[in-house]
Amino acid sequence: PDYHQLITEKGMVFSGCSRDGRLVEFIELPKLKFFAATQAHPELKSRMELPSPLFYGFVKACLH
Repeated sequence: PDYHQLITEKGMVFSGCSRDGRLVEFIELPKLKFFAATQAHPELKSRMELPSPLFYGFVKACLH
């Protein structure tokens, strides 16, 4: 869409899209210590012994 170029020029990364490429499902702001947003539900696949990479990254960023 029209606004994607403007947003990416400001530093946002569209890091995950639907298979047809029409829906952005994950975004990141790499300049920040931790920023990730998703429409997915990683909590449904996360377990104590095998956490979702999104949750693992969040906890790791909080500890450092």
